[in-house]
Amino acid sequence: MQAKTPEDSRTIMTDLVLPSETNPLNNLFGGELLARMDRAASIAARRHSRRIVVTASVNHVAFNKAVPLGSVVTVEAAVSRAFKTSMEIFIDVWVEDRESGTRSKANEAIYTFVAVDETGTPVKIPPIEPETDLEKERFAAALRRKQLALVLAGKMKPGDATELKALFVNS
Repeated sequence: MQAKTPEDSRTIMTDLVLPSETNPLNNLFGGELLARMDRAASIAARRHSRRIVVTASVNHVAFNKAVPLGSVVTVEAAVSRAFKTSMEIFIDVWVEDRESGTRSKANEAIYTFVAVDETGTPVKIPPIEPETDLEKERFAAALRRKQLALVLAGKMKPGDATELKALFVNS
C-alpha cells in the first residue's frame, strides 16, 4: 500500500454561524461545532483510506475561544497518523474577525476514525508520511497518545509504551 501525506487528506470547510446554531450568549453551540468537526474529520479519513470510515473516539477537544453569531468559521482537518486500520485526525478551527478579516485559531480537536468494509469489519489503510515540521510533530505525538489510551484501557503494559515512556525517562 502506497503511503500518503497529510495534505492528501486535508479537508477545509468554511461556513457562517447562524442564529439557530447559537446559545443564549449568541455563540456557536459546542455540539454544533463538534458535529462540524466530525464531518470534516470523516471526509479527511475517507480521503486517506478511500474506505467507509466510522468515528472511533473523540480524543481531545479544546473550546478555547467563543465563536460568535455571524462569524465565518473554518474547520481544517487532516490525518496526522495512520495505524493498521485506524487513523488520527487533527482538527483546527479558525474564526474570521468580522471587521478586519483576520483569522485566529479558536479551537482544536483530535478524533480517531477506523476504516471498515461494507460489513463493518476493520480494513488496512495506507501509512502516512508527514512532510512539514508541524505534520512531523503531530505524527510523533499521535503514537504517544495511542500508547497512553492503550495503557489506560489496560490493553498495553506501561513498560511497553516506549514512546510514551521516553517523555518521562532521562537518557
